[in-house]
Order: sequence, then structure tokens, then C-alpha cells
Amino acid sequence: MRWAAKMAVGLDAGVPWVMCKQVDAPEYIIDACNGYYCDGFKPNSDKKPIFWTENWDGWYTSWGDRVPHRPVEDLAFAVARFFQRGGSFQNYYMYFGGTNFGRTSGGPNYITSYDYDAPVDEYGLLSQPKWGHLKDLHAAIKLCEPALIAVDSPQYIKFGSKQEAHVYREIVHSSGQKLSLYESKCSAFLANIDEHKSVTVKFLGQAYTLPPWSVSILPDCKNVAFNTAKVGAQTSIKTVRFNDINDPAYLRMMVPNQVTRISESWNSVKEPIGVWSNSNFTFHGILEHLNVTKDRSDYLWYTTRIHISDEDISFWKDNQLSPALNIHSMRDLVYIYVNSQFTGGAKGKWIKVVQPVNLTQGYNDITLLSQTVGLQNYGAFLEKDGAGFRGQIKLTGCKSGDIDLTEFMWTYQVGLKGEFLKIFSTDDNISAGWTEFPRDAIPSNFSWYKTHFDAPGGVDPVVLDFRSMGKGQAWVNGHHIGRYWTLIAPKDGCKPCDYRGSYDSDKCTTNCGKPTQSWYHIPRSWLKATDNLLVIFEETEKTPFEISIKSGFSETICANVSENYYPPLNAWSSPNNTSGKISPNTLIPELHLQCDAGHTISSIEFASYGTPRGSCRKFSKGSCHAPNSFSVVSEACKGRNSCSIAVSNAVFGGDPCHRVVKTLSVEIRCSSSSYIGSALMK
Repeated sequence: MRWAAKMAVGLDAGVPWVMCKQVDAPEYIIDACNGYYCDGFKPNSDKKPIFWTENWDGWYTSWGDRVPHRPVEDLAFAVARFFQRGGSFQNYYMYFGGTNFGRTSGGPNYITSYDYDAPVDEYGLLSQPKWGHLKDLHAAIKLCEPALIAVDSPQYIKFGSKQEAHVYREIVHSSGQKLSLYESKCSAFLANIDEHKSVTVKFLGQAYTLPPWSVSILPDCKNVAFNTAKVGAQTSIKTVRFNDINDPAYLRMMVPNQVTRISESWNSVKEPIGVWSNSNFTFHGILEHLNVTKDRSDYLWYTTRIHISDEDISFWKDNQLSPALNIHSMRDLVYIYVNSQFTGGAKGKWIKVVQPVNLTQGYNDITLLSQTVGLQNYGAFLEKDGAGFRGQIKLTGCKSGDIDLTEFMWTYQVGLKGEFLKIFSTDDNISAGWTEFPRDAIPSNFSWYKTHFDAPGGVDPVVLDFRSMGKGQAWVNGHHIGRYWTLIAPKDGCKPCDYRGSYDSDKCTTNCGKPTQSWYHIPRSWLKATDNLLVIFEETEKTPFEISIKSGFSETICANVSENYYPPLNAWSSPNNTSGKISPNTLIPELHLQCDAGHTISSIEFASYGTPRGSCRKFSKGSCHAPNSFSVVSEACKGRNSCSIAVSNAVFGGDPCHRVVKTLSVEIRCSSSSYIGSALMK
């Protein structure tokens, strides 16, 4: 560690160097915090600033698991608490999601998508309300900047056992006169870390109600600019479908009960089992997977031969026994073949495998296909974790006792024939031996498939829907889009999410009972308008006829803002606000709605100003409802990409219910601008 620190500083880069999660970092290196919460972190020297290098706004997703989700109320609470308690620098991990193209996903066992529940998703679309709420949070913190940088340490005020304030205030003196509080630089953070109840506190003569597990930010020590638990940002629900009216696939979608597919014309070629080239080699014993493959492929074939006598056959038959292959420990995935026939398999991390096998008299070939599903990318001594097999591999149940195959002569073959021939490339590879694969053909495992397709029109992100497939890899125009696997997440465990209280990756999971990943991203830069090549390697007996290509966008947008929410953050810096303070006539919250680029608001699905009930897609009118709610929202929003509506009685023609806090709830539908234009022309 010290060697690395000296090497970095020795580069004379002229910038400070940071080591995350390194409590013994040298005095000339800034040690920093990684985690869900870092408000209690202190560096190993009081001369160092407080850095939060990785704020985990989501978590990794593994094949066959639920999808983690971190609620934005908790994420905003963690950030506000960090700066409230003296934090200097904070960085999100991740702010922009991505895709693990090719074989770059880690883990092991992490999915191809690296969306990470980030504020900007893997396709570049905004994940709302996370993006919008964090945008408002940082705008509010930015308003506090003059006070934050003017004071070395804040004043601490304790309101109760779980309520506290940190006040950053610089009192300015002019001509010997002490200015009033509101003429000084003053910002305050009021926190309620109680997980269950709201609390009203009194600060500088005013009462403030703090929701549970929340922080209110007061840039002027008087007015609340933001509360972490009050989400005014819209909720966007993404839809993946055919949305290009010029695409015949879109027209087919309109036919009831008809499934739209990427192609009805496919070619195939069978991948050989075991040894397929002269590049194989033999060795007495079991070699570690990664040392052999050098990470050139996920796949490594291990093949050995064993002679079975007629006495063994009679012994098994007379005693109604079956021999079994016993693997002491393996990682990540193994397929077992006997005489080129698939016998079974297993997945896991360093697990024991016992697989019954059917052997015949004479020589039998035992072939093990070891697979990696991403490499170890975290933890101490990760380079020593390895892959493949550990310990003995034995054949049990024989008449003369167990047979240790570990020191047998094994033949090793790295990778797949199709991989090394690059039959996924756009060059016409005649030597691959492609043949037509009709729909009624008998499927087999370990098969390559290819077809050609046209790209969806428009600018929306493009995905392949692989829910009909098993496990394998895919290429588009020679680009490796990654591994796919349709493992189903457990049906239970996806409970209603409560943001209150400390978060962990199992707290607010989603996607129960569904494939962990269904859609696989194809960057539009990899696509041509027509005649795109799709090549798939499928390990199971699934066939590709149900694969579809789709484009995605945020179709349903909802927002829910009450009249007691904070006003827009830009009110603090508007041209009419020269003092940098909020006046009572600007304390009007607004509801904002915005479709993705290239889309407009095509319909208003719900609108109610009063006491509406429910949540997005489940809104309903309450006992109080302004009759003109729908017309007001429709006039302000329909046909536009975005709109804003002030949440006040004046906008809706008066108070629909006195002495009641009113809320405006809206649900809209967004459509492609080209679709709306074409529909209007018709």
C-alpha cells in the first residue's frame, strides 16, 4: 500500500491522491469512505478533508436473483446527512448506468446489464424520480455553499434523542455594527433520524415538521428549500415495445394475440463437444481454469477416458446402483458429458457436485465443460480465487471402490470452435458450415444461429428480448453484446419498499418471479438501417424463433405534489430575486412533467387537484376534487414535451376544500413525436 502511495505521489501530477477504504493511508494520501452512508466517517487525520468516493445508489445484480432498488428518499437522506456533518466531496457509484458488453461483467455471476438503479439508466434515459429528486437536492446544497465554505465547523443543536441541527453561520460585522442573522451567511440542516414518526421542532423561533428519516435544508436558516423525504419529481415508467409506425413490426404488434419476432429465417451450425482442434494439449492432473484459458474464452473443455469392465456393469445391474461423478468443488458452471451425451450440470461458487452417470462396457469418454460467468472483481486476494475445479474428481460406486480421476491424463481444449473461427463476424464465413434451420427442426444444445434484421426507426434505445432463450452469448454486426441467461428470480422477497431506516441490497428488491434480465442493449451506433447480422450461441435446446427486437422509452409519467411542498429551487436564483432569499409570494410549489427526447405528451390519463388517492397507475379521486383539474392539466401539457403547473388554488379556480392540504396528482402518456404527427395527418 505504501509502495503504491509513493509511486502515485512520485508522478508529480499536481493533484491530490485518494485511497478509498484505506484507513492506514499515509499522511500525504487522502483516505476516503465507500458505502451507503458516510456521514459518520472521519479520515485518519483532522488535516484531511472528508471524502465520499463511492455513494452506492444501487447494487450489483446476479443471475437468478432479484433486482436491487435503493429508494431515492434514503439516498437523498444519506447525501444531506453527509454534507450536514461536514462532508467535503461526494461521488455517486453509479450516476450513469451502463452495459457489460462482451465478457466484461464481473462478480462472478453478474448480469450483462450494469444499470445499477442509477439516476441515468444503461440506455441513457433518466430514471425518475431518482434523477429529478437528486437534482433538486444538489441545487439546495449549492444554495448553502456561501455558508458551508465560510465556516470551519457548524454549530450543533440537539432537539431530541433523534432530532438535531447543524448550522453553518458566519456573522459579518460592518462599521462596528453586528448585522442581523438574516443579513449574515447562514444555512442549516435539520435532521430527523427517527425511522417511524414525524417530529415538529422549533428552530430560531419557527416550527418545522420533519418527516421520519429525513433532512430539511434551509439555505437562509429560515425557509425550507428541500426535504429529502418529500419527492416532487416525476415518476417515469419505461416501456419496451415496437413504437415505430414506419416499421412493419409495429403494424404487426397491432394485431391481437400476435407475437412479433425478429425473423422467421434462421441458419444454424452445431458446436462440437470436447476436442475440436489441434490446439488441444494433455496433462496429468486437473489444471486451474484461468491459467489455461488466459481469459480468452468463458469455456474450457476437460476430457479423460476410463475403462469400465463387464464386472462393474454386472455389479451396478445386480445391486440396482448407478455410478456417480463426484467433483469436490467447482465454480461457476459445469456441464458433464459422457461419450458426447449431456448428462447434467451444476452452477455455484465452489460447490460440491455429485452427478449420476451412465457408463458402458469398454472405454468411456468423460468430458467436463467448465465455464466462467465473469471474473472475481472485489475482495482481498481476488487474484487467487481462480476458477474451474478444486480438489478431487472421483468416480464413485464402482465394484472395486472409488476411482480417483484427478491424476488421470486429461485433454484440454480452450474455447468454442465458433468463437475461434469468428463465425459471428460480418465477413461471410463459408467454412463455418451454416445450414438452413426450419421452425420444425429438432433442436439440440450447443448450437449457433444467425439471421438478418432491420433496425427499428427513431432514436429510442434498442434492445433484444431474449426471454424465450436459455443461456448463451450474442453478437450484432460482429459486436459482442454480452452473455444472456434467463434464470428466474425467486418468487418471494419483493415486499413493499419503505425508504425509512438503513438500507441494504436485500431491502427493496424487485422483479420477483421473472428473469433477472430480459432485455439486452444494442447501441444504435452498432446498427445499420437494414440487413443487420445477429449471431447467437445457445447452450440449451431453445430455438431463436421467438426473439424480438424492440425500442424503449418512458411511456407513463406520473407526478404527485402537495401545496405544502417546497417551491422550485430556481426561485432562489430567479432574476426577480436579487437578495438570494425567498419571500412568501414565491412559496408556490410546482408539478413538472417531461417526456424523453423525441416524445410528446399525447394524453392525460389522470388529473386531480384536491385529495387524490393511490400511486402511479393507480390514482383515484378523493373526497375533494377540483372539477377543472383535467382541463387545466390538458391545456398546460398536451402536445408538449414538458410542462409545469403551479400547485395552488388560484390555478384551479378556487379552493375545492377549505382547511385541507391539497395535492395535485397527474398521470400522462408519452408517445413518439413522429407517431403523433402521422396520426394527426390521418
